[in-house]
Amino acid sequence: MKLKTIISLGLWAGLCMGQSLQAQDLNIYSQREPFLIEPFLKAFTDQTGIKTKVLYSEKGLAQRLKSEGRNSPADVVLTVDIARLSVYDDMGLLSKTASATLEKNIPAHLRSPENTWFALSKRSRILATSKDRVGAAEITRIEDLADPKWKGRICTRPGSHVYNRALMASIIAHHGSEAAEEWAKGLVANLARKPQGNDRAQVKAIYEGVCDVALINSYYYGNMKFSEDAEQRAWADAMNIVFPNQEENDRGAHINVSGGGVAIHSKNKEAAIKLLEFLSEATSQKLYGEVNYEYPVNPAVLVDGELASWGTFKEDQLPIQKIADLSREAQMMIDRVGW
Repeated sequence: MKLKTIISLGLWAGLCMGQSLQAQDLNIYSQREPFLIEPFLKAFTDQTGIKTKVLYSEKGLAQRLKSEGRNSPADVVLTVDIARLSVYDDMGLLSKTASATLEKNIPAHLRSPENTWFALSKRSRILATSKDRVGAAEITRIEDLADPKWKGRICTRPGSHVYNRALMASIIAHHGSEAAEEWAKGLVANLARKPQGNDRAQVKAIYEGVCDVALINSYYYGNMKFSEDAEQRAWADAMNIVFPNQEENDRGAHINVSGGGVAIHSKNKEAAIKLLEFLSEATSQKLYGEVNYEYPVNPAVLVDGELASWGTFKEDQLPIQKIADLSREAQMMIDRVGW
């Protein structure tokens, strides 16, 4: 397991697997990167006086939490993507949480049916298009990626990545298995190269002329646009954002989430719920946009700043849980078509 240690702004991470967290503080297991959560936890401590300590790891935390059982010090789990949230939920590692605040701030389609996990920020799976080679409104729907006109012009990361697997699950949910697989075959037939790299790599490929259209998460655009790396700023400058499926009778753009829940064996559930509630309120919801160009889940919080400059968009209201339910079928389909 790869652990990163941080000692700043009231945060603490264990130096090794065997080092325990202290029960008197709010203990967090996080798969979100330290720079993304430090500002939130500092603001939470400043407002409530509750100190937080974080054990951060990119992977392996669910297995650790399971093996610790009732002896686990974890109070809160924070992670990204519905696929990872559902891992904790399926393993019985999250507690059912009763909170009128969370139910008010987070729409039903963005939390589990049993209120074991809650979305805390949103990102859209968007189309990145070349400013020079793709005209305005030339591609407007995810379904258009299977149109033969785009043969040899599309780049994506591997279909098995959780971002694309979630998108595939949403296609299944809306069109059924047979039509979804035909769409996936059409997409693969239009690829400019073998799926590879991360979302930034797809925008770089547009900049280099390898392809004209790519699938990326919306926040990557902001991170590249304001990167300290001049090359990444140039990549972002070469693309336009297209939020797909925006026509009046269409479903809206596919979204995914970051989120969290209360650990099943938390010794400090009251404070754990307070943290989740804090993350759903206006202060934190605006911070998600400022820190990582993510959208608020709280419908009462208006999008402003850089995100507002990208324009408004209609989002798909498909329950995020449905994406988790269809994940296995989506992966088998991705394997069959060679995405």
